[in-house]
Amino acid sequence: MAVPTPPAVFDDSPTARRREQRGWYWYDWANSAFPTTVLTVFLGPYLTDIAEAAAAGAPYVDVLGFDVRPSAYYSFVVGVAAVLQIVLMPIAGALADHTGRKKELMGFFALLGAAATVCFWFASDGRYLLGGALFLVANIGFACAFVIYNSFLPEIAAPSERDRVSGMGWGFGYLGGGLLLAVHLVLFLRAESFGLDGGTAARIALSSAGLWWGGFTIIPLLRLRNRRGLAARGESAGQAVAGSFRQLGRTAMDLRRYPLTLAFLVAYLLYNDGVQTVISFSATFADKELELDQTVQIGAILMVQFVAFGGALLLSRLARTFGAKQVVLAALVAWTAVVCVAYFLPKGSATAFFALGFAIAIVMGGTQALSRSLFSHVIPRGKEAEYYSLYEISDKGSTFLGSFTLGMALQLTDSYRLGIISLIIFFVLGGALLAAVNLPKAIRAAGNEVPERL
Repeated sequence: MAVPTPPAVFDDSPTARRREQRGWYWYDWANSAFPTTVLTVFLGPYLTDIAEAAAAGAPYVDVLGFDVRPSAYYSFVVGVAAVLQIVLMPIAGALADHTGRKKELMGFFALLGAAATVCFWFASDGRYLLGGALFLVANIGFACAFVIYNSFLPEIAAPSERDRVSGMGWGFGYLGGGLLLAVHLVLFLRAESFGLDGGTAARIALSSAGLWWGGFTIIPLLRLRNRRGLAARGESAGQAVAGSFRQLGRTAMDLRRYPLTLAFLVAYLLYNDGVQTVISFSATFADKELELDQTVQIGAILMVQFVAFGGALLLSRLARTFGAKQVVLAALVAWTAVVCVAYFLPKGSATAFFALGFAIAIVMGGTQALSRSLFSHVIPRGKEAEYYSLYEISDKGSTFLGSFTLGMALQLTDSYRLGIISLIIFFVLGGALLAAVNLPKAIRAAGNEVPERL
């Protein structure tokens, strides 16, 4: 039997922690190219357009034997990706904790997703199925890498630092994603002067997002450290995977000992499902329902990126005064208002769309950053990646509920407005359950220190 290697002795002084935290921020900078350029702006409308082109005027396209409306194709692909993530993310988290190779596994999944994103260049001329397949690989890589990335938070930040560090990571990510999106905006607006059509400009934007993601991932890989020794030197890949499955089973059983942690996860699954669905389909809603051109869409979402940086820092600062839980609950009220307003937005009103985007930007980053920080307090030590894989199911993977809800609304009514208004239920139920969770009791049950403010 292989003998576990002892953990290395690390310098955990404040100076050393800050250096590692700065490296950690860079992965938010790197991977934000995917949710901004790919998910939020270009891929939804682009895949819908090539599906419509493939339909050639017919009401449906063929997807593995099923008749699917071109307008609903992207939402169903997002839903399928979410289901695959639910299966694979816990395995990735358990494998990271079992082998001790967090940094290496994070790099593998990040570079896999980045490579698939680069290959969007080949999704053209009606190849909607290729585009959907590449999206599945890229989204799985994004989510599995993020599982492991998040699990570093309780290792590199003390309990009193986590709201700040998590908020700074989200904020830095918004800056990175916004900077690249600004470049793509120039490319799109001046496509003709570069001798490009709109479709080619979109493909360049999608592919370059993959290059950005993969390139900047090198920085956190150089800074982050594996804190525990390898679980078993010399074990085969099959043995490591088998061990991760056993550990995953133990994690699922272990979660029963922490019912309040489970309640937090369910609450987060509900309200974050609404958040992710609104973010993922905002560009498609603006394009197909509001009939706004892509210049307005990109400009609004670019504005969101930079305002969201300030919003993430603002809500993190408010959390120091009012507590993270209270700030998140207030943000959910704001999200409910946003969805209601979106239903009534008039067609062709760029000003109204910009105003709604500004409101989303203020609460978006803070909702995600503070939720990530809150969860770090209610998980037992030594099982960060496993528990964050469950958290990511409630984050990236949970979108299957909202995606299928929106997809079914489109399939049955072909109306984005009815799909958007249906998302209110996620914010209301998620907020009510979060309000009922006794967080100090949950933190003590996990064996952790209760921060001064929650």
